[in-house]
This record gives sequence, structure tokens and C-alpha cells, in this order.
Amino acid sequence: MYSTNEWNDLQEVIVGVADYATIPNIDRSLRLVNYSNLEHTNQVATGLYPQQVIHEANEDLDIFCDFLTKAGIKVHRPRREPCTYYNYCPRDLVVAFKDLALASPMCLRARKHNYKHIEHLFHNLTVAHFDQPDELYNDGAVKNPDIYALTEHEPSFDAANILRADDHLLYLISNSGNHKGAQYLQEQVGTNAKVVTVEGIYSYMHIDSTIAFLREGLMLINPSRIKDMSILPKPFCDWDYIVCPEPHDIGYYPGYCNASPWIGMNLFSVNPNLVVLEKHQTALAKELNKHNIECELLPMRHSRTMSGSFHCVTLDLSRK
Repeated sequence: MYSTNEWNDLQEVIVGVADYATIPNIDRSLRLVNYSNLEHTNQVATGLYPQQVIHEANEDLDIFCDFLTKAGIKVHRPRREPCTYYNYCPRDLVVAFKDLALASPMCLRARKHNYKHIEHLFHNLTVAHFDQPDELYNDGAVKNPDIYALTEHEPSFDAANILRADDHLLYLISNSGNHKGAQYLQEQVGTNAKVVTVEGIYSYMHIDSTIAFLREGLMLINPSRIKDMSILPKPFCDWDYIVCPEPHDIGYYPGYCNASPWIGMNLFSVNPNLVVLEKHQTALAKELNKHNIECELLPMRHSRTMSGSFHCVTLDLSRK
């Protein structure tokens, strides 16, 4: 049985690695999903990330793993081998929920087979086979955040578009997840949960710098995107919430800005009373403390550079 929510006591988790992290040559999928905010992509750095970034990211990931291991949590890592994108964010790759392990029908062609670097950690992985044809991508998304990069040609989503809450899955419609993807996910989970969608708040791209589930009935929200709780579907519009303060901007490696400062709210729950948070986010830690949530402040120097902080770089397999 895999994790059913984002907050119960953690038992087993995958934590990413930065080895061989690369930005592939710009194809249609990468241009429209990752870089639709840019008029031109000629300034986008491609190829391996700088060695300093890879080395320091791995240092921070190892510190995180050491903390989890000392807390009695079983930690797995992706295979350290060459890849066509990266294994830094296993969160993107697989939906692990109850008795389902589903390799996401990912939106980037370079990541279509990315799940293979962690498939050995699942005993019953279901793989979605879709083609990612040109018709899946929408040219109108360039410089227009109101138009999504994905059409409805076939199901497509990253697992990081989803948050689990026992009998509900909250699914963000965005550049990295379409409506057909939500329908496909519902078919896969069957009666185990209801998939509910939210859209019109944020096109680029995953959900976990917009909403974080802290415990049953309590979430953290990004006030620049969630301006009114009524935009959320039931039951989530009725939850209590904490408004995330303005995050501390830790910056990024020159030429590699791949996430906004709001990646600072990308926390990971160890249990309902303890989260791991990027070490400079002290204002957020104070807010969480008011709700009896302790914060372990750890380094994650390249969260903006590599587009992922503690929730992104994890995939929790088992919680009590």
C-alpha cells in the first residue's frame, strides 16, 4: 500500500539525485511546456548543468537524506546513470497512491521514459503508453499564460500536478497537465478516490509551489495565485488555510532561472507536526510554528536553478 496523503508519518521515500542533470535540446514539447513564457529560446542554456550546480545539489540532497535516515525513515535513490533530463525530481514521475503505482504520461518528450530510473522501486508499476505527437502541444501558449501548452489530443500530466488527500486527489490543470490526463487518472484510481481539478490559477506548471497539504483540513496557500478559496473544488475550498508569507529569494545560478521565488514554499511533510523547509524561509517557519508545526530548516541551494525544492525532490512511498 502506497501513501494515501501528503502528511501522515513518513516511513519510506525516494529522494532524487542531481547526477547527469541536463537541459535537452529545445524540441516542441520543451519549448511550449517549459519556456512558453519566453518570446525566444535562443538564450536558454542546454546540455549538462554546470558541475558546481550538480555537486552542490547532491551535497544538499545528501544532507536531507541523512536527516531522514536518522529519523528512522527508509530512503531510496534513483539509479545514478546518464539520463535525457534529470532524476532530481522523482515527484514528477510516478503517482503512488494506495494500490496504484502509475508512471505519468509526461508532457516532455525527453522525460517519456524517465520513470525507468526508479521503476525498480515499485512492484506493480503501470506504464501509460501515449505518443506525444505534435498535436499535443499548443503554439498559442507562447507569451500567453491564459492558454495552456497542452491540447486535449491525448492524456498528459506530470505526477507533480497532483496532491493526495486520502479519498480525493487534487489535480492542477496547467502547462503540465490537461483535462484528459485527469480523466485518465480517474480511470486508473477507480473507486479508490475522486479526482477533482482546479484551473485558471497558474499555468506554469506543477501544483506544489501553489498549495501544500499540511494535515487533514489544513493547507498552505500561495496568495499570489490563490486569491479566494472558492476557486478550489470541494472539499478543499472548505479547509482551513495558512497564507504563505513572501518567500526569501535565494537566487539562482546565472543563466539558469527555472523556478520563481515561490519554490520557497515547496515543503515536505515528515509527519503532521514536522516539515522540511529551505533554510532561508524563516518567515514561513514562524507561521507554521503558530499551528504547532515544527520546521527542519535545511539547505537546498539550487531549488530555483533546477526547479525543485523538498516536495519536488521526494516521492513518498509509504506513510503510516
